[in-house]
Amino acid sequence: MLRFPALAAAAQELVITTYGGVWEAFWRKSLVPAFETSTGAKTKLDIGFGRTFTSTLRAAGKDQPPYSMVMMNEVFASLLRKEGYFEKFDLSLVPHYKDLYPIAQTGDGWAAVGMISPLGLGYRTDLVQTPPKSWKDLWTNPEFQGRIGLYNIVNSAGKAMVMLTGKLFGSGPHDLDKAYEKLGELAPVLQTDFNMSTLMSTGEIVVAPYDFGEIARLKHQGLPVDCIVPEEGLLMWDQTFSICANAPARELAYKYIDFILSPETQLMLAREFFVSPVNRTVEVPEDLRADVPVYGEQMSRILAWDWDWVNANATEMTERWNRTFQ
Repeated sequence: MLRFPALAAAAQELVITTYGGVWEAFWRKSLVPAFETSTGAKTKLDIGFGRTFTSTLRAAGKDQPPYSMVMMNEVFASLLRKEGYFEKFDLSLVPHYKDLYPIAQTGDGWAAVGMISPLGLGYRTDLVQTPPKSWKDLWTNPEFQGRIGLYNIVNSAGKAMVMLTGKLFGSGPHDLDKAYEKLGELAPVLQTDFNMSTLMSTGEIVVAPYDFGEIARLKHQGLPVDCIVPEEGLLMWDQTFSICANAPARELAYKYIDFILSPETQLMLAREFFVSPVNRTVEVPEDLRADVPVYGEQMSRILAWDWDWVNANATEMTERWNRTFQ
């Protein structure tokens, strides 16, 4: 049974944001009960996703936020942070912050990444004779031509792929001209907003940027797949936790974020979702390492991007993506 330090019960109710499906099921069954037991807190869940949480915050305004904290991808969090919806962390209320890997310490103390899903190159081991080693293999391995999957530009992984391509072949991650020139060379590609597994399962694609956790689930289902850490580094999906300005249950929100960052909760999340623990003190157990291969020193292989720049250039990125892939 997990045990956390006893904390005083809070008078205010904390609204906890999470996503639907398996996320909501785990939050209701395991994570929220553990938090309430450790704090005596009263909580309720608000189910949505980054865009809906963003719309709700903007509709309510900065002075009366409906949430005390929110969990969302950094591409959304960075936009709201710039608009003044979040406060900079009081680090005295987040003692586990100091234990985070640098990639999880967002914006010099403005937020914390509580969950990281690293993305490498996943491929079908039965349909590929020469496994990939590098992102550049997407362009050079003839086995991949016409059988590549990409997350589209709506997904943050699509935006990261654009910046990665500029970094690999151009003057840097903001070199959109070179990025789209090179991405055009990959066409035709099969795109998805979220679910790459259907395309990989049917063999319509044989290689794609892939979440190591999803590869682990496909392996458990018996699909012949694997995922590598490319030579140039990893992409990631992040879940950033921020404190709202004028938060109605501010102290309890800080306790929740620190609970998320604790070694015990990080191990819970790793076992449930095969995410990489963001807390450096967590040692991934041997029985979990095949499913969670990115930990320890490998966390330094995750590439960081300027999401403020992405949001400022999102319209151009989307238009050029659509022109490139029709």
